[in-house]
Amino acid sequence: MTTRTLFCTLAAFTLTALPLMGGQGTPLTEEAALALGTDAYVYGYPLVTMEMTRRVMTNSATVEGLRAPMGQFVNAKEYPSAAFKDVTAPNADTLYSSAWLDLSKEPYVLSIPDEGDRYFLMPMLSGWTDVFQVPGKRTTGDKAQTYAITGPGWKGDLPTGVKELKSPTNLVWILGRTYCTGTPEDYQAVHAIQDKYALAPLSAYGKDYTPARGQVDPSIDMRTPVRDQVNKLKAGDYFKLLAALMKDNPPASEDAPMVETLAKIGIVPGQDFDISKLDPAAQKGLERVPEAGLNKITAHMKEAGKIENAWVFPVPGGQYGTEYLQRATIAYFGLGCNRTKDAVYPTSETDVDGKPYDGANRYTMTFPKGQLPPVDGFWSLTMYNGEYFFVDNALNRYTLSARNKLKENDDGSVTLYLQNKSPGTDLESNWLPAPEGKFVLMLRLYWPKEHDPSIIDGSWQPPAVKKVQ
Repeated sequence: MTTRTLFCTLAAFTLTALPLMGGQGTPLTEEAALALGTDAYVYGYPLVTMEMTRRVMTNSATVEGLRAPMGQFVNAKEYPSAAFKDVTAPNADTLYSSAWLDLSKEPYVLSIPDEGDRYFLMPMLSGWTDVFQVPGKRTTGDKAQTYAITGPGWKGDLPTGVKELKSPTNLVWILGRTYCTGTPEDYQAVHAIQDKYALAPLSAYGKDYTPARGQVDPSIDMRTPVRDQVNKLKAGDYFKLLAALMKDNPPASEDAPMVETLAKIGIVPGQDFDISKLDPAAQKGLERVPEAGLNKITAHMKEAGKIENAWVFPVPGGQYGTEYLQRATIAYFGLGCNRTKDAVYPTSETDVDGKPYDGANRYTMTFPKGQLPPVDGFWSLTMYNGEYFFVDNALNRYTLSARNKLKENDDGSVTLYLQNKSPGTDLESNWLPAPEGKFVLMLRLYWPKEHDPSIIDGSWQPPAVKKVQ
């Protein structure tokens, strides 16, 4: 039994008898329940979001579109369109290879082919959205690799040549990314690589294996964006789901104080939560929690990292420890975030003067000569609407990057044009179409250089976005 599992078991045994009491043994007041519940809501938001995302993305009998049953890869064959709403802040630089695993019964074996010299990474997210392992070009190289992904309680022997990667939870999301220029020829080359990404239960590894058909649950909402489904959950349903999920996705040992907080409002890992059994005042306080929790999560975006030229660098990313609000905010705005050393995602909602972006205006962003983002992977600038989804436009263009053959100014600088209407035919190579209303910008900086100038240490800063007067 792992430390994490043992801790969760002891917590369930010792905390279930705790009454919902405040100071001096008095019943929880409405305000006390609201405060405790808000902390619990923030803590559990990533786990609940992961589960709701899993339900939608795996609710399929076979691999179809961008959905596949549990334990099977679904490989994106082209960049997501503006109709894609399963995950916030999608990208149009890499082709996703996504798979959801349930390790409660046995491990899964992941096989990665030789990638040549192509940039790729295979981050593995726990149920709490922490990236616990990330095979890829930066970390493990681009040759063929084979791994057994094991659950928190698994022990056993593995075949020769198979390396163990232990997950802290039984729910795992592999969100692989393979770089692609988006040309027909490169799409074909990446598809050939994706076809060789393979998953099999450990008991079937090395044998002829055909995955079972998935079970389609007609009760799952396949139309409403996942984030909206999570945000609409009432407190009773939210905490009931959170308590159930923590059985197979136990809290980390450093979460002990938070587990005690959960117990004060009746939430115990693996045990049923029934809000109707609480005192009326506690019920009333908890019913106010979803609104308060969401306000706290979204407000944190402006404080989620250092700010440079109105760009927010959300750091840390991918590994959060006990920084629960940071983890929840990243899950809200960019579920599936990588580790900081793999990617940094500076995000901007306002121009350099602090005014929210509006497609009714025109904006420019100029990189001085020789000062494009210093990365060993790639960089891009992505346009989203106010909800962090792609925007339909005449060019069918969601990003700008070096692969757009950006036009230089006479002095060698590069100016990007961010606006709703074309800046002119001669400048369209540098145009990122904006919606008519509110929009958000996100830089993707993959594999930041670790020497000067560096994105990570702040010696390189993104240029300010300026409104054209």
